[in-house]
Amino acid sequence: MTERSTSTPPDFAAVPDRPVPAGEGAGDPTGTSAADTASVAYTERLARLGGVSWKQWLDVQRPYRWNVRRLNLGRVLDVGCGIGRNLAHLDGNGVGIDHNPTSVATARARGFTAFTPDEFRGGPYDRPDSFDTLLLAHVIEHVQHATALELVREYLPYLRPGGRVLFICPQERGWASDATHVRFVDLAGLAALSAELGLTVERSFSFPFPRWAGKAFTYNEFVVLARKPS
Repeated sequence: MTERSTSTPPDFAAVPDRPVPAGEGAGDPTGTSAADTASVAYTERLARLGGVSWKQWLDVQRPYRWNVRRLNLGRVLDVGCGIGRNLAHLDGNGVGIDHNPTSVATARARGFTAFTPDEFRGGPYDRPDSFDTLLLAHVIEHVQHATALELVREYLPYLRPGGRVLFICPQERGWASDATHVRFVDLAGLAALSAELGLTVERSFSFPFPRWAGKAFTYNEFVVLARKPS
């Protein structure tokens, strides 16, 4: 793991925003394209990728599980929880939200607490200042900047004063591996997003390998931990 200052110029700043191709994205009326993050096919893709036997045998999630747990996140609201990969790392201390109802149903079937946005509103966890951490893992790169701001602002009221926001985004190889990614967001981009949201960045690093590995290793990630004012 390598810590890195957010003042360092990004290594991949030239990567442009990638528009979602026609017929793909949240507007796909068929709900059958894996390039639509709200589709059944996208949930199936997540389950297929996570269920590969060699990944289970090698426990490839071990370093990512360790990374989440060592940050002592407390009670977590996992926005964009998918089928529950990070909820599994939180030892029952997480509540998930996802716009894909099939992913939410899958997460529930795995024993996790998860809701669609409509289900969450007015439910038992719809209480201001009730979470210690807001987690957005592999979410920000799926939407344009204005949408990212809107999304985080929607859920910031659920974060207690002085609570933290944890952003995780893929590096180059991981970004290129998913057709639903619309823009590349590095450490500098996450720091800028945090500043616009009134958050103070406390940690910023590449994980699990140094920054250079992101161009070759699909699962290298940008990690930024920022704090909400008290």
